[in-house]
This record gives sequence, structure tokens and C-alpha cells, in this order.
Amino acid sequence: MSGQQRSNIQPGKKVKIVLKQDQRTGKLTEGVVKDLLTKSANHPHGIKVRLEDGQVGRVKEIIE
Repeated sequence: MSGQQRSNIQPGKKVKIVLKQDQRTGKLTEGVVKDLLTKSANHPHGIKVRLEDGQVGRVKEIIE
């Protein structure tokens, strides 16, 4: 599922995000969503979220 639609992402969902420092390499970090930081309904680079461990990045994949 795409991480570009805000409606697909809720707190507690397991996702893979790309951190700011990993944008060049595209390295993904797995975690559980704590907060949604993007206010708009969709974003071309992925919705920005904060994970439960405090890391912030854009959602690339939603793990079912």
C-alpha cells in the first residue's frame, strides 16, 4: 500500500520510512507510527510521520 495517502496511515500501523539522512541511499527504517506530521491529504514523496522511537521520516511502504 502506498504511503502517499494520509488516509492509509494511522497511529499504531507498522510502516517503512526513509529518514532525512537516508534520502540519497533510499535506506528504509521499519517502525510503528506514533504521530502523523503531514497535514495535507496526500504528498508525492510520502506522508511524514514520527515513529514510536522518535525517528521522523516519510512513509514509503505500509506493512500489512
